Amino acid sequence: MARKPANPPMAKTPAIDHDAIRDLAKLLDETGLSEIEIQRDGVSIRVARDLTAAGTRARPSEAPGAFPAVAAPTDVPIDPMQHPGLVASPMVGVAYLGPAPGAKPFVEIGSQAKAGETLIIIEAMKTMNQIPAPRSGTVTQILIEDGQPVEYGEPLMIIESATDSE
Repeated sequence: MARKPANPPMAKTPAIDHDAIRDLAKLLDETGLSEIEIQRDGVSIRVARDLTAAGTRARPSEAPGAFPAVAAPTDVPIDPMQHPGLVASPMVGVAYLGPAPGAKPFVEIGSQAKAGETLIIIEAMKTMNQIPAPRSGTVTQILIEDGQPVEYGEPLMIIESATDSE
């Protein structure tokens, strides 16, 4: 008498490729992307990072306040987009901190900037655009690197005036 197999044969599902997932996660960190997806041999892998402030979300079934309160560290800088001294990129292009490669930057952290003074240059469509300081004050943060591509509205630097600390 022939025996029946206990479990009927199932379609073989591909094994999870942990190395591919790690490689994609590393690529996200290196490029600053928030999401990446690849499809190969009928298998799709999607890796995304949560860009919310805390990085976690409460499930709808959990009551508000279910998480213990954690004091925010005092050394964490505020969101640059919320700072009154934000200098944002007015265009898409490549930002340069100085007038030429290897030249001294227009401003450095701690420099005094005057309204209208050139802070950086953004190259867009082979045109060099000088970006002036929108206000006078002290440069407290430079949020980009020399030669870095920037997007419209991307934070470039923070200029604090005496009225910001009041």
